[in-house]
Amino acid sequence: MHSVIARRCFCTGAPRPWLFVGLGNPGDKYRGTRHNVGFEMIDAFAESQGIPMSTVHCKAMFGQGFVGDVPVFLAKPQTYMNLSGESFHDDMDLPCGVLRLQPKGGHGSHNGLKSVIYHFRGNREFARLRIGIGRPPGQMDPKAFLLQKFNQTARERIDVALQEGADALKLVLSKGLTESTRCFNMEQKYKHIRLQTLPT
Repeated sequence: MHSVIARRCFCTGAPRPWLFVGLGNPGDKYRGTRHNVGFEMIDAFAESQGIPMSTVHCKAMFGQGFVGDVPVFLAKPQTYMNLSGESFHDDMDLPCGVLRLQPKGGHGSHNGLKSVIYHFRGNREFARLRIGIGRPPGQMDPKAFLLQKFNQTARERIDVALQEGADALKLVLSKGLTESTRCFNMEQKYKHIRLQTLPT
């Protein structure tokens, strides 16, 4: 498969490859927690495109394939969230199940993104798909909240968001980042307004 990608990537006029990285923590202890929605996003996209996530490469679970003619690489770093830069992240600032596609930006106090930016030597010029997980209730410790599994209502919202996110990634591959961001975020804006006042 490597030779096919190499030939298709370096031919004149061939589409440029994309790398999608989902942030999370490895291990069964973290499966299904708010902290791992980035991993779940990669899994949902990989499944929708028939891309196996079966290789370990550069401290990450790795998959590769094509979406149409576009080469796609998928990664789930196995270095734990706060060290993700060594190798679609959760976001408490968005209501649970709301997504936001951004062409660039800062870390927003997200330790995984801080690590990525650090390992990119300070470069913040990479797109990200933010996946809303909501805020902790009351005075709950944010770290404890991140490591909890979703309740039924929140799980349903996240499952819908994962499918919407997989569709957004397909849109990025076909329409490009600028057009995809404009269209996708407009749809999510109305979802944000609707969900921000509902309990999870």
